[in-house]
Amino acid sequence: MNVVITGASGFIGSALGNALQNTDGVDGVVGLVRNPKDELRFPTKAIGKLFENGECPGCFQGSDVVIHLAGLAHVSTGFSSDPLTEFRRVNVAGTLNVAKAAFAAGVRRFIFVSSIGVNGELNTAPFTENDQPNPSNAYSQSKWEAEQELFDIASSSGMEVVIIRPPLVYGPNAPGKFGSLVKWVGRGVPLPLGATDNKRSLVALDNLVDLILTCIDHPAAPNQVFLAGDGEDISTTQLLRSIGRAMGKPTWLIPVPMGMLMFGARLLGKTGVAQSLLGSLQVDISKARNVLGWEPPISVEEGLRRCFDLENVI
Repeated sequence: MNVVITGASGFIGSALGNALQNTDGVDGVVGLVRNPKDELRFPTKAIGKLFENGECPGCFQGSDVVIHLAGLAHVSTGFSSDPLTEFRRVNVAGTLNVAKAAFAAGVRRFIFVSSIGVNGELNTAPFTENDQPNPSNAYSQSKWEAEQELFDIASSSGMEVVIIRPPLVYGPNAPGKFGSLVKWVGRGVPLPLGATDNKRSLVALDNLVDLILTCIDHPAAPNQVFLAGDGEDISTTQLLRSIGRAMGKPTWLIPVPMGMLMFGARLLGKTGVAQSLLGSLQVDISKARNVLGWEPPISVEEGLRRCFDLENVI
């Protein structure tokens, strides 16, 4: 089969493209990128006006599977008075344009990497695919709306759609919150996070890539939603200590009570940041295990080790 990846130059896309080149049954891989000069280890094409109006001549011709990773993750402060409008423009309307162009070219399966934020940001019991969606911000809302649009296309066109909702993804040079934690530990900054007893589900880059690879041709995957994860949960305190061990650096953690940290965060207007560090977000990956027969190939410990062992990067 021939596979096309949107967002191929990104953190997940580049690793996925490299892995697909060594996957049995995959004859060709093409990455769609904004800048065709991006140095990747697989062929690329310019994405053109694909997001704006679905125009990208030849982007999907002869392709069997599209893996849609491209999207808008952040809206800069002051860029828009209504961030949801910007997220919808790219993550909803743009995704719809990509899917329609893929269907018109004869693509049979469309894999959309969404976000666990569709389920919610915090929980007291692990999220499952059967939970009522509860997006709490504009980004997650746009992902949820895109999922619904894709299933509408699937029902009317016959093109198979697979949705994957990952929690925080970590790996070598990971951006976002994980990258910030790595910087804090690497600089030896004392952190007041030595007494967190929360539970967070994460997914190693290699595990997410493996789940996507499973979904490209599994007969039970079409028109399903799957939650991704490592299959083991970890507190913020444990995560920071594990990052330190993987980096070979000491971790300076001060055991400040969580209630005191939350109180201080509210005073500083940083409640959202505090919740992402102190709150729990657990994911149940039983459906992927039972329906796909999938198991995360590596543990959290191994995933963190690979973050700093670049010889073993996909």
